[in-house]
Parts: sequence; C-alpha cells; structure tokens
Amino acid sequence: MTELKIPEMALVVLVGVSGSGKSYFARRHFAPTQVVSSDHCRAVVSDDENDQSATADAFDLLHHIVRTRLRRGLLTVVDATNVQPRPREQLVRIAKEHDVLAVAIVLDVPESVAIERNAARTDRDLPDHVVPRQRRELRRGLRALDREFRRAYVLRGEEIDQAVVTYDKSWSDRRHLTGPFDLIGDVHGCRAELEDLLASLGYAVERDPLGRAVGAAHPEGRTAVFLGDLVDRGPDTPGVLRLAMGMVAAGTALCVPGNHENKLVRALKGRRVTVGHGLAESLDQLANEPEEFRAEALAFMDGLVSHLVLDEGRLVVAHAGLKEAYQGRASGRVRSFALYGETTGETDEYGLPVRYPWANDYRGAAMVVYGHTPVPEPEWINNTLCVDTGCVFGGRLTALRYPEKEIVSVPARQVWYEPVRPLVPETAPGTHRESGVLRVTDIGEAVETRLMGRVSVREENVWPALEVMSRFAVDPRWLVYLPPTMAPAPTSALDGFLEHPAEAFEAYRRQGVARVVCEEKHMGSRAIVVVTRDAETAAGRFGVDDGTTGAVYTRTGRSFFPDPATTEEFLERVRTAAGGLFEELQTGWLVLDCELMPWSAKAVELLRTQYAATGAAARAALPMAVDVLDRAAARGLDVGALRDRVARRSANADLFRDAYARYCWPTEGLKGLRLAPFQVLAAEGRSYAERDHLWHLATADRLAAADGELFAPTRSYVLDLSGDESAAIAWWTELTAAGGEGMVVKPMPPDGNAGPVPTTRGGHGGPVPAGRGGHGGAEPAGWDVDGGPAPAGPDGGRRLVQPGLKCRGREYLRIIYGPDYTEPEHLERLRKRSLGRKRSLAMREYALGLEALDRLAAGEPLWRVHQAVFGVLALESEPVDPRL
Repeated sequence: MTELKIPEMALVVLVGVSGSGKSYFARRHFAPTQVVSSDHCRAVVSDDENDQSATADAFDLLHHIVRTRLRRGLLTVVDATNVQPRPREQLVRIAKEHDVLAVAIVLDVPESVAIERNAARTDRDLPDHVVPRQRRELRRGLRALDREFRRAYVLRGEEIDQAVVTYDKSWSDRRHLTGPFDLIGDVHGCRAELEDLLASLGYAVERDPLGRAVGAAHPEGRTAVFLGDLVDRGPDTPGVLRLAMGMVAAGTALCVPGNHENKLVRALKGRRVTVGHGLAESLDQLANEPEEFRAEALAFMDGLVSHLVLDEGRLVVAHAGLKEAYQGRASGRVRSFALYGETTGETDEYGLPVRYPWANDYRGAAMVVYGHTPVPEPEWINNTLCVDTGCVFGGRLTALRYPEKEIVSVPARQVWYEPVRPLVPETAPGTHRESGVLRVTDIGEAVETRLMGRVSVREENVWPALEVMSRFAVDPRWLVYLPPTMAPAPTSALDGFLEHPAEAFEAYRRQGVARVVCEEKHMGSRAIVVVTRDAETAAGRFGVDDGTTGAVYTRTGRSFFPDPATTEEFLERVRTAAGGLFEELQTGWLVLDCELMPWSAKAVELLRTQYAATGAAARAALPMAVDVLDRAAARGLDVGALRDRVARRSANADLFRDAYARYCWPTEGLKGLRLAPFQVLAAEGRSYAERDHLWHLATADRLAAADGELFAPTRSYVLDLSGDESAAIAWWTELTAAGGEGMVVKPMPPDGNAGPVPTTRGGHGGPVPAGRGGHGGAEPAGWDVDGGPAPAGPDGGRRLVQPGLKCRGREYLRIIYGPDYTEPEHLERLRKRSLGRKRSLAMREYALGLEALDRLAAGEPLWRVHQAVFGVLALESEPVDPRL
C-alpha cells in the first residue's frame, strides 16, 4: 500500500502522459465534483474534447473553476497532462493566491503502456509523436517537482493500483474543540498578573516543589487560549512560558504565536535580529534558566500554529487577528498576517507602523479574537475583539469568556515597560463603531436563514428598499427587526363571507395540526418597540450615545412619533410597566412586537384623503339618489331595480363609514394611545420569538396589569381541531360583530407545550389565553397550509407550516375591498383571488425576521442583523396584492 497524504483543503495536480490513467485514478480516489478535467472543459467550450484549437479557452475555464473552488475552501483535483513546467506553475500560482497547499501526484507509466491504451481508445486519434514527447517532458521535470510542490508523489507500476489517499486536517483546524474557552490577551512576561487572571477565571494553579507555577486547570473543564506575545518586556518571561507550556502539555490550554515569539525563536536559533522592543529582557531572563528549559521553550514556541479555528468554525483566534479569506488556510502571508497584521506603509507620530484597520471591513461569520495592538478597553468591531489591554504598560490583563462573551480583567501590578504610544481610547469604551452598519456591498442576492436556507431577494427590489431605509427609517442602530406580512385564511365559500374561521381550521387540520390558538387581531398600526433599561445600556449595547433609550417604529422602519421627546416619554411608560422583566430575563434591553392604537394615530392622513373622503361622498350622494328614484317611482317610472341597488349601496356606505370609524378616536400626546404587546421578540443573549404561546401572552398581561391606561390585553382561544369548532367560530363572530378586526389562527407546537385548555379567562370574561400574542407568527411545525408547493427547510425535505393565518371580519373587509364588496357579483369575483404569492411572501419574511432576531440575540455585528431586516423590506416590494 502506498499512502498519499493530502490536506483536506488543497489543490491536487495530476501529472502524467496521455494514457497514463489519470482520469481512472481520479475516479477511484476523488468525488466527481472534486475533479476538474481539461478534456471536459474543452468539450464545454467546443462540444468536442479533442478539439485542440479550443485548448486555450478550455484552460481559461479550468483555471476559473479551480479559483472558484479554492476560494470556497474546497479540495480540487486537476486532471490534465501537466507534464510541462508552465501549466504546473500556473496551477501552483493559483493555489498560492488562495493560500492552499499544492500537491502533485505523478503517474509514471512506461511509454509502451500509454501508447497501447491510447490505441485502444476509439474516441481519440492521437498522433504517434505525442506520447514520446510528453514522456521526455515528464522525465525532465521530475527532479524539480519537490521545489514546485509542497508534497509530490511519484507512482510507478503496482504503486498506482495500491495507492490509498488519506486526508490531513489543517494544523489550524481545531473545529472539534468546542470550549468553553477563556481567551487571554498579550501577557508579555507578566507572570504575576497572569496568575491573578487565571484565579479570577476560576483556574487552580499548580506549582512545583520550588513554588513555581507549572500548570493550571479549571474545575469546569474550561480551556485557556493564549493569544501570543507571552514573552518580552515584562519581568518574568520564563515564568510565563513555564506556566503556559505546562497548561498546553496538560491539555488545559491552547496557544498561538505572537510576533514577539517569532522574533525570540529566531534569536534563540542564532539568527541575526535587532534586539529591541523588550527582546533583550527575554534573552537575559532565559540566560539564567537551564539549557534544558531553553530548549523546551524554543521547541514550544517554534511549534505554534499561526492561528486556530475552533468550535465548528464559529471562533478564530490569532495574535493580530485574521480576515475571513485567510481563516483555516496555510501560507507565508497567512502566517505573517496572523503575527503582524497588515500595515499601510506609513508611520505615526511615534514612529510606529500604522496598521490597516482590517476589523472595520470584517464581514466573516466567525468571531475573531486577537491581541497585538494594545487598547484601553476591549471593543467589539464587526464580530471581532482585541483583548490586549496593555498589561505590561500598566494597563490590564484581559480575557474573554467564550461563548459567554464576558470580559474578565485584572490590573497590572505596576508599569513594567514604558509604552511608546499612550493608551488612548479611539472611541467611548464599549461602544460599537459605525462600521457595523449595513453597506451596499453587504447586500447580495439571498440571505441565509436558519429556517428556510437561502431566501432570495430580487435585485429590482434592493434599491427601493435601500432608499426607504436610508431616507426615512429610524436610526439604523435601533432598526433590529421588521415584522413579516401575514397570509389570509383560504377563501371561504360560505354565503356572504370572503374569510371565515372554518377554512383556517380545515387548512391546518389537513396538514395534521392537532391544536391551534385563535388570537384577537387588534386594529391599529404595527409597532416594534426597542427599549433599554437606561441611556448607558443604549450606548454600550447599541452604540447610541445621544441620550435616547430606544425607538418605536412602524413595519417599514419609520418612527411612530415626530419628536424624540414623545418617544422617550412613551418608552419610559413601557420601561416602568416592564418592571422586573429586565431582571427576570437578565437583560438590559427588550424588543417587543405590538399593535399601537388607534389606527388614526398613525394613519390620519390616509383616513382623511382615502377612506373619509370616499365615505363622505357616498353618504352625501347616495341618499339623494335614493330620494330622486323614489320620486321617479311615484311618477310611475320603472326604476325599482335601480332604486334597490342604489339603496343597498347607500346602506353599504354607512357600513363602510362605521367600519373605519370604530378604529378612530382623538389622541393628544400619549393620552388616548393604546399599546397591545403580543410578543417579546428578543433580549440579551436570546431570541424569544419561538417560545410557547402562554409565556408571551402572560407577559403581555403583566404589562397590561402594570399600566392599564396605556396597555391593552390580547384575548385568545385554544381549539382542539379534533373536536367541535362552533364555540371558536362563535367567539370570532362576537369579536367581529363588536367591531374587532378579526383573529389570527396559529398552529400549536406538536408537543402541545401551551398546556391544557382552561374554560375561562380570568379578568376578561372571554375565552382563555393560550399562546403567543399578536400577529408575528408561530413555531413552524413542519407543515404548509396553502395547498400549494411548500417551502423546504435547509434539509431539503421539511415542509413548513404558515406561522399564522389571519381571518378578518366581514365588516372589517369592507375597509379593504370597498363598501360594496359583499354584493354577490363582487364577492364571487373576489373569491377567485390568488393567495399563493402572499403565502410564499409571508413564509420568507417570517424566516428573515427570525434570522434577524437570532443574529441580534447572539450579539452578531449590526450589518449581519441588517441583512435580514433589509431582506424583509426588500420583499415588501414584490408584486403582491396589498389587500390580501
């Protein structure tokens, strides 16, 4: 057996003359998708893989495919002769461009064997001189292969058939290590402070008979991660190395190198280096140590890997940080970036190099934690954090607990080394930089979601949405969620009805849903309330330092109130009513999904110009027309049918006016406003959008109990779909007859975690609350209710249920479809309305909303949250009937 060890991320170049068996070898050892064949590319660009005139175009295509696959981090195998140096050089250069290793596998078969194989092929007519020429070129190049490739295997005879391909993980690939971790910034020889920090983190330090710290372990199995620059400048470089080496050897710590370790290694190896920046202190201290310890320290530092990818790729650690394109890759420039970062080529007023602020442009999904450049306070920038807080310069030694994102630090015992550049904060401590705001370049053709995989966003909808967000939306730092649209229930066939609960119940029943919750649908304006505990939380968590403590905005992101003072007064009422909810959820902020009433509070201009104008005109003209027709009938004219039709229209106009008037009443400031919260969307560290219904509604009831003047409760009713639904229909009928808009029907989770159905609702005299409040959606339970193609989940096979179906009242729909919509001819026409697009839109927007909340709760950069928020707004531009 001949073992061929290949990195999991590599470019494999097959080398051999025509007929050497490269394609057969590739099929045996690699997946078809991993192999890029020059013959196939030639066929793609010319329809004939033997068309030599297409060779240049074929290799352009081959190189493009190779570049794309390597950019995406995929193992790629090139099946071509590659016997000449130039084609190999081009491929090696592409591998270097993408910071992956290039491996050559040579199939060196006898010339006679290759000629015999080519002669047996009926699909190829190869001239006699080709194989001998290729053979000569191959023999000349074999000696240079070791210089061209990091690994090169030459197989002959039986070795070809006996070859076995095995894969090596990248040295930096520690994805299987999931933590929890304690990520420790630059120590720089401050051994005492390191012991202090480890104690603060809960580690028990182990000592040798001489009392020296030689290891440390955490009782809960946490792993320390040293981010480099253990050495130089401080008073005890050997002591720091002894402790870190002991922890790494015991498996209680990991370590990456810093630029100071890199220079110290070269000095200990006898290389010529400039002794500066604290190197002299390390050399003097190590000179007093035994030779055996110096050798162990040299081997330890020399063997450190440039960076580590941890926790299934969610966490990357490197001394100077690492941009996304370099993560998990191996090359000289990757190591250089990890050790030194990237400089602009300029120097500052202190003579130090100006480093390129790579974190401002970081858009990777992995969290990157690093040190190298001392900062007064750790500052999150686009999911990256520098934890070098200048301990050796008299600052602090800092660690980040992962995944908790908790900062732990201890003060320096003294200034051990005078800094060249003072530790001056660039921004207020703990604030988020503007670089976190969404950029045009962050907007793609799709947004990845947990619920539905990739949700596409049409290009033609991107720019209108961007215009709305940039010109009319609230401060983008508050714009963390936009609510999704909601699909209506299937069209009813019952006489006089366009929507009816029976169709909603039946739709869910057909999909196997056992229970649903019917929830009162308030008629007002959708409102998202983001409220913080205080201005300090607003500045620290959201980067808003203008004194505001939150925002109240519409479903398109516009502020509800025209002036900040009213917004702050409103938020204070919400904050007071929330009371112990902040402590209960261990959060400094909340995002609530609500309905703000009356409708006229926000839509007064719409009411005046569209609804009231129509109602006033109809109520003025139609009674006069009836009177004229009555007088005409009295004169003996046959106008009975016309008179009856006009009379019905007059009555419909009165019903139309009554319908919208129910949702209008005068307000002054906050007086007269009613807020119906129905969902706690998110708080620090957690999205609550998929929590059970009872909890959400109970929380809403607590708010209503705390401030009954501002907050309105949300009534609900739980229905077992295997039983009698008449009581639920009667409840809906009562609601709508009293002027209610209708209800939202939502599937209960399969595990029934909303509990048994009580018979009464305390305090409201109506049915029992049982579930998530409001109109935002419910847990996807694995079904689709629209009778059409169901959107598949990320696994490709899961069918998703509509998160909720709105079932609006007969009179409310008069506002939507016009005063005369209940006339038989109009109702019959409306029953042909198509609901497929609306259902699809509702499901996609719901998935995007959940994604935004997940990213927000996880503390991801604002631009990542805005990707999903922006997606909802862009989807709103899709051509869907707005009346649905």
